[in-house]
Amino acid sequence: MSAQELEAFLHKTIPLTRAMGVRITECNSHRLVVTAPLAANVNHLGTAFGGSLHALPTLACYAGLWTVLREAGLAGHIVVKRSQAVYRQPVTADLRAVWARPTAAVVKDFLRNLRRYKKARLELAAIVDGADGRPAVDFHGSFVAVL
Repeated sequence: MSAQELEAFLHKTIPLTRAMGVRITECNSHRLVVTAPLAANVNHLGTAFGGSLHALPTLACYAGLWTVLREAGLAGHIVVKRSQAVYRQPVTADLRAVWARPTAAVVKDFLRNLRRYKKARLELAAIVDGADGRPAVDFHGSFVAVL
């Protein structure tokens, strides 16, 4: 699936992504990069709004897992069971969340469980980059896929 197709899917099924100005700038077998302009996600201090800083990596993980399902030929539903974001520094520029695909062994185990039980959980992580190259937000979440 191309970045443009994934972006269109998100804009169609999750309206918030349009309001945030979400763009998929990289989508490959190793990682997924989701961006959004600061102007559409700014708070009263001129930095990125905390809700946007939580939503963007959530979307990166969700979209990454969605691509894993589609690549495996599966059409299921994905929900967030639990999530946590650690805010390390303010974001003063456009937002950029990076999801690194889990190892092949982890994905294989997840897909095996999903096919067998029609439901499986996967722990995923993403980071939001800071202006200085260090992570501004560390995101961890538990995502459940159901067939």
